[in-house]
Amino acid sequence: MSDINTPTTGRTLQCAIVTPERAVLDEPADFVALPMYDGELGVAPGRRPLIGRLGIGEMRVRRGAETKHFFIDGGFAQVRDNVVTVLTPSALTPAEIKPDAVREGLTAVHATPARTPDEVEARQKADQRARVKLKMTGRGSVSGATH
Repeated sequence: MSDINTPTTGRTLQCAIVTPERAVLDEPADFVALPMYDGELGVAPGRRPLIGRLGIGEMRVRRGAETKHFFIDGGFAQVRDNVVTVLTPSALTPAEIKPDAVREGLTAVHATPARTPDEVEARQKADQRARVKLKMTGRGSVSGATH
């Protein structure tokens, strides 16, 4: 792996995704789309520095004609000197997502009554996670989910 603190030059970005368990990605990119907490942010080479809070969503990393997709479960992103660093509790590729397990987990969450605002928020986040994951796997929508 390269040193994610070393600035890149030219017309590429260096993109790194790190979770507490592993370094998921560290490679050059032409463009990165980040799921921020308040919407999507596109990052191209030359982007001004920023630090931002990530939301639950799909991150896309494009290099040439290839685009890699990752499920991102919140965290933080830093853009500096053409280096995009993503620190997140969880990052999964579509191949790592098991649609049946996602549906089962969501069914369990919805089977438990949400009595407090925190429980309602946890249910909404679980629903959002499931929808993004299922969309990324191309396996349809969440069935039987209530809001």
